[in-house]
Amino acid sequence: MDRRIARGRKLGLCEASAERLARLETPEDVQDFVIGIPMNFEPDGWTAYSVEGVLRENRAHCIEAAFVAACALAMAGRPPLLLDMGAAEGDDDHVIAVFRRGRYWGAISKSNGPYLRFRDPIYRNLKELALSYFSEYVKDGRKMLRTYSVPVDLRKVDPGLWVTREKSCKEVIDMLTNARHFNLVPRGQERRLRRVDDIESRAFKLPEYVDPATARVVT
Repeated sequence: MDRRIARGRKLGLCEASAERLARLETPEDVQDFVIGIPMNFEPDGWTAYSVEGVLRENRAHCIEAAFVAACALAMAGRPPLLLDMGAAEGDDDHVIAVFRRGRYWGAISKSNGPYLRFRDPIYRNLKELALSYFSEYVKDGRKMLRTYSVPVDLRKVDPGLWVTREKSCKEVIDMLTNARHFNLVPRGQERRLRRVDDIESRAFKLPEYVDPATARVVT
């Protein structure tokens, strides 16, 4: 654990934050940790918190949780790799932290719904991993996932841009957005994608956290 704390401190984390993340020894531990962080519904406007920002504010959306996951993986001696999954127009990209166990890829992911979360390391390559999210990446009945990126290695990025940044981590978001992406839907097939049926649609709308602003409007 002391070694993990030292790695966290080298990345710029304060002692308390380094100690919190040093307890996460496995990707499964990291997944449980990021799911336990309340969802960031951005009540005061758009955010892209750094690792320290997430731990301070105690809220995160997908890319903010991915920063935390990547940091914890780095502290555990694993490469801090992020992967951007690009959506069709009308939906948002989703960012995950990816890892390998032996020859196989898995993913750590935060989502308010149950389907875009952890992936066990059983996938032979990143395309297989990205495709595992395809049928559940849904908005308004449409399957929206279109692309996946090359992994972005945060060891090559100044920790001041994603671990300790006080302002938004826009530079790293731009890196992910501008990374090389690969198509997942074969040419000519997009217009023929089947819409999800009613029971699937209801299942996809099952949230873990309720947006307080939305709740106020409903009531």
